[in-house]
Amino acid sequence: MRRLPPAMGIVTGLLCGLLAAGQGRTFVEFEPLQTVTVKPGHSTPVAFTFHIKSGYHINSNRPTAPELIPAALDFSPPPNLVIAKVQYPAGQLMSFPFDPTQKLSVYSGDVVIKAVIVPQTNTAPGNYTVHGEFKYQACDNNACYPPKKLPIEFDVKVASSSDDNRPRTSR
Repeated sequence: MRRLPPAMGIVTGLLCGLLAAGQGRTFVEFEPLQTVTVKPGHSTPVAFTFHIKSGYHINSNRPTAPELIPAALDFSPPPNLVIAKVQYPAGQLMSFPFDPTQKLSVYSGDVVIKAVIVPQTNTAPGNYTVHGEFKYQACDNNACYPPKKLPIEFDVKVASSSDDNRPRTSR
């Protein structure tokens, strides 16, 4: 069996330690949504807020280099519900100590991603749960950690299309 030179073993150990250190960490948290109410055939805007822990950043949805992993919010809505017009904020261009000459497009702090929910016109009134996941890669000023997927879910109440359309009478 071939042995690694001592310096190579130390570097390998440090890299493995950094990767392992990021495995159990939570770098991003999702702020739960209140139930979203919408009528069939109408759209309702919704904002998804993610809190990136202090001292970390994630690549924006449009990183400046092809090898960087973009932030992405994906949904698995129930039939007859559509999540459309997903809008990501612009990333902040920042440079880091590992390469001060290169600016990276990143998110830090709070990130708000906007979208609209549209139930098709034949959607039955009722409560629905939308599942999704936020994919990201967290980094600090010295290292990047393995990509993560943060599961999210929120409730949508599809109201009857006749709600609030009835004539109101005053007495």
